[in-house]
Amino acid sequence: MEGGSDDKLRAHERPTSFDIAYRAGVSQSTVSRALRGDPNVNEETRRKIEAIARELKYKVDKNASNLRRQRSNTIAVLFFEDPSPDPSQINPFFLSMLGSITRACAKRSFDLLISFQRFAQDWNEDYEDSGKADGLILLGYGDYVDYRPHLEQLVAQGTRFVRWGAVEDGQPGLSIGSDNFQGGRTITEHLIGLGRRQIAFLGDASNHYPEFSERYRGFLSSMAAAGLEPGPQIDAISSEESGMAAAARLIGSGFQFDGIVAASDLIAAGALHWLRDAGIDVPRDVSLTGFDDIAAASLVNPPLTTMAQDTSLAGEKLVETLLKLVSGEPAESLVLPAKLIVRRSCGAKR
Repeated sequence: MEGGSDDKLRAHERPTSFDIAYRAGVSQSTVSRALRGDPNVNEETRRKIEAIARELKYKVDKNASNLRRQRSNTIAVLFFEDPSPDPSQINPFFLSMLGSITRACAKRSFDLLISFQRFAQDWNEDYEDSGKADGLILLGYGDYVDYRPHLEQLVAQGTRFVRWGAVEDGQPGLSIGSDNFQGGRTITEHLIGLGRRQIAFLGDASNHYPEFSERYRGFLSSMAAAGLEPGPQIDAISSEESGMAAAARLIGSGFQFDGIVAASDLIAAGALHWLRDAGIDVPRDVSLTGFDDIAAASLVNPPLTTMAQDTSLAGEKLVETLLKLVSGEPAESLVLPAKLIVRRSCGAKR
């Protein structure tokens, strides 16, 4: 009677990850990693484990799992407040990336918190240290010279984070970013190939804006390779207002330009408005390019030739890299290629 009662009790016990591990012939830790979507688990092994879990009607107890691992199963995305064409104060470039980050988190059964970065506070105070999030993804930064000490503080505090930005030697923490130098080269070569020779660059090319600086270096490299003297470099941050002001300064400089490489689509869009108001036709008189391929780049008239950064892949890699840090696995910064998108803002020299 007693033995029968024990068997009956066991028959009604909930299956555990150890039961799945025994059936699958793997370790319990492999089962745990497979069921939380760890990309390092072999795909065949993952499918086998998931099939057994369904057969046993196993359900992950997220609360118990998180307590054991002292994790929240949550990632926090922190935006830096940027000038933008709408009241969101979010650079439109990051909106499509946010969609990719959300999908990447959902695929791995992680929740997502979204907030703005506040320099007046320690960023990790309300997130990782409080247990609200296991790590941070940082998008946008404003002036990098002002921003870098905050990154150094995060490193010193042991905060797990990854950011979208320029990938440089000796930088604090890990970054995922585009190949800005090659992007600057490619889009300048495109203008030169159209017969444009008097080409100016709009964008702050100092260490305050490392991505713009790399795009400018690419611009200079292409001009030098073609045996051309570069036109003026005029400072501008990534906003339409700054692009308009930069175009006004370029016109006022007296330089007879027939091409403009703008460091971002927002700068290019602002320059386009000012050129039109000044009676300069794009692309008949001047070929104009941007960088980023935000949604507005295809909507302005004429649509902008630009360098597209792969925001879908970027979001995936940001999440993947951060979760490696969270799991204590090796992780590194990564440079992604950018792609030339040709539209009507560029035309051959007549």
